[in-house]
This record gives sequence, structure tokens and C-alpha cells, in this order.
Amino acid sequence: MRYVTSASITLLSVILTTVVQPSLAQSWPVKPVRIIVPFPPGGGLDLFARLVAAQMQDRLGQQIIVENRSGASGMIGAESVAKAAPDGYTVLFSTAAEIAINQSLYRNMPYDPIRDFAPASYASHAALLFSVHPSIPALSVRQMIELAKQKPGQLTYASAGTGSVHQLAGELLKTIAGLNIIHVPYKGAGPAVIDMVGGQVSMGFSALPSSLPHARSGKLRPLAVTSRKRSDAAPDIATFVELGFRQIDIVSWYGVLAPSRTSADIVIRLSTEVNAAASRPEIKAKLLQQGIDVIGTTPDEFGRFIQSEVARYANIIRESGAKLE
Repeated sequence: MRYVTSASITLLSVILTTVVQPSLAQSWPVKPVRIIVPFPPGGGLDLFARLVAAQMQDRLGQQIIVENRSGASGMIGAESVAKAAPDGYTVLFSTAAEIAINQSLYRNMPYDPIRDFAPASYASHAALLFSVHPSIPALSVRQMIELAKQKPGQLTYASAGTGSVHQLAGELLKTIAGLNIIHVPYKGAGPAVIDMVGGQVSMGFSALPSSLPHARSGKLRPLAVTSRKRSDAAPDIATFVELGFRQIDIVSWYGVLAPSRTSADIVIRLSTEVNAAASRPEIKAKLLQQGIDVIGTTPDEFGRFIQSEVARYANIIRESGAKLE
């Protein structure tokens, strides 16, 4: 009579794991996948997610659903993914706020940005556009600074929310130029730009996809972009670095993450599919026209990038004195 020993059981487990895990990734997805965008429609991340989702749906033959879950500086949507089943069917399209900034502003968060997610790809990024309402009598950044100094506490600037890169860009400008302008946080870039166009706020920082169409139509007056280099989508707009504000070197990055404990094979497949969808020539051209540059990294590369961003934004927040309103 042949007995099954513990050693043979262990060997069988290793064999099964080796055989089953790759087939799990190869078969994914076998049902609809939900992409959670933690901000309202109308922002750059939402635009990117919807363009990529349509391409992924064609490639994978499964429905890819984009769901906007906004609130709490992106943390409501991010928390829903952190607590979702780690099976690859609920994924997060994020900005820096939910993953690299909020932990330096909030004492308590409903999830751990590092421990509770499996990074898949630093998929793309967009520069921020600093613009003013046409009623503001400033044609340059320097003129706007002089105007703000003449009217301390009277001018306002909009951002996509407390803890967003939009707010941090504004706080950096305030610190560097010694300004007293009032931060008005919104629940996403879309609502912020609507009020900027309507003149409810004097100026604002918003990702190019949200604000560039309004700048082109004359509803906003563009003054500078926050990226180190000029955007190919708006080559006529100078950078803050060019204008002498070297500290203002910020982009709104869009990353893809799954719940932690998701199979590494599925995370790699997710990364591959997102990067392939965004890199299709016609999609890449549409994104570039809106000011979104496609990046596309491996999971390991994105994980290292997140660690560096956590440290960088902690330093920016400390130097600028940015706080929760």
C-alpha cells in the first residue's frame, strides 16, 4: 500500500501552483472588468481611462466598465479597490493624490497606499496648465503675481481637490512668490474648470486635458505649464521652469493598480494590456492632442516610482506648508 507523505503533498502543491497560475493569467478576463476612476467625469484621468477601456475591450473581448467614484480627495474610489477581491476584476486608475500625497496630509487614511495595492503601470501623465479667467487683467505669470500682491486675500485659485497636485502647484507658487491667494478645492478637475470658465474663481491649475480646450477657445487665458519641458499639445505656452520658477516641475500622472495579493501574472497581464491599448497609434495621437503623454512601465518600475514620489511630495508639502482646509 502506497502512503501519501507530507513531502509528496508539498511537491504536488508546487507543481499545481506552477501549472495553474500561468493559466489563470492567460484566461483573464473571463467576465467584465471594472475600472474605478476616483474623480468625477471630465478630468484628464477620466478621459484617459475611457479611451484605454474601449481599446482593452476590443483586445480582450470582455466588457471594460469605467466607474467614477469620487470624494475625499480620491480616497473613496481608492478604498473601494483596496478592499475589492484580488482577482483582477476591479482595478484603480489613480493620480498621485490617492497613492503618493494624501498620507502626508491626512492623519488617518482608510487604506495603506503602499501595502494595499499592487502597482501595474505608470501609464501616462499630463502637465498642469496655469490659467486665469479673461476678466483678470494679467497677461503673464509676472503680471498675475503683481496683481495678486496688490490685492492680498482677494484672488482665488481652483484645484481638483485638497491634496491634489493642482493644489500643491498653487501652494508652491504662493510660497515662491510670497502670495496671499485663496485655495478653492473642488471634487475633481471637471467641476474646477467649469467654475474657472464661469469666473467664479480667478485662476487655477488643471491638467491640460481639462483646460486646454477652453484655453484654445479663449474662455481661459493660459499663462504657463508646470512640466519641465513644453507640452507638444501646447508648444506656445511657456513652462514655469523657463520663467524662473524651477521648483514648479510637476505633472499629473495616471497609474494603474490592482488590490494587493492579486496574482503577479494577472498584474503583469493588466500592465501589458493597458500599455498596449494606450500605445496604439490612433489612441496615442488622441491623447497627445489633449496633452497626455503615454509612458507605460512594468509593475516593478511603477512600484519604484511610487516610492520616490511619496518622498518627493512629502518634501514639497513640508516646504510649501500645504495643509488641509
